[in-house]
Amino acid sequence: MTCINKSRSLCFAAMIPLCLGIANAEPIKVKSDAEKPASFDIVETHVSTDKSFAIFHTSVRGDAGALKPKASGKFEGSDVYAYVWPTSLNSADVGFEKDQGIVALAVTFHPDFDDGSKGAKNRDRWHPHWVVLNEDKACPGGLKVRDIPKDAKPKLPETWPGVPLLIDSPDYKTDVSGNTVEVRIPIEKISAIKGASFDGVTAGLKVNANLHAPLLCVANVFKIASGNLSLPGKVVSTP
Repeated sequence: MTCINKSRSLCFAAMIPLCLGIANAEPIKVKSDAEKPASFDIVETHVSTDKSFAIFHTSVRGDAGALKPKASGKFEGSDVYAYVWPTSLNSADVGFEKDQGIVALAVTFHPDFDDGSKGAKNRDRWHPHWVVLNEDKACPGGLKVRDIPKDAKPKLPETWPGVPLLIDSPDYKTDVSGNTVEVRIPIEKISAIKGASFDGVTAGLKVNANLHAPLLCVANVFKIASGNLSLPGKVVSTP
């Protein structure tokens, strides 16, 4: 199954549950596409591990991080841009209850609000999150970051930022420079990544203007590295 451009956002949501666990390649190399924003035109993405770190890496055609959302001056209706690695990890592997949805690492920029752990300010820089995604037809892209219902008390990571979403705000070393985005995670924090499968995505998300669930939707998918979100990348280990 392959998505055509005009329906790729909906395909993004529909295909993930079918593809988790499929991995028949290592890095994913992609042809550049002049119709895509250069900063989000993925040309290669890979995830590897060594003795100390899991390294998430994406290269784009243009300057990584150069394109950022414009500040609106308010939280509701604001935009988030993201470089994302959907994975075959279980939500329990990153500190949430098990089997909650699609686990993805995302490097995000959002100038209208902070969501760092323990009130840390991060609206002025690209920074990493673990997010758990679920399908939701109310979202333009067919996916949302999973909401936490009022009065629910799910298991959450220590660095959960206190928002009603399954999102984590760990302080991982993140480098956005030149044409690359890279996150280095201490391997003891994410040992389950070894042997996992992954994909690469660039996307825009939007906060609900009415602040109701779904609170944070995938609004636009700029590019999917595999083209069909089949999670073909295989995490490799290096000495």
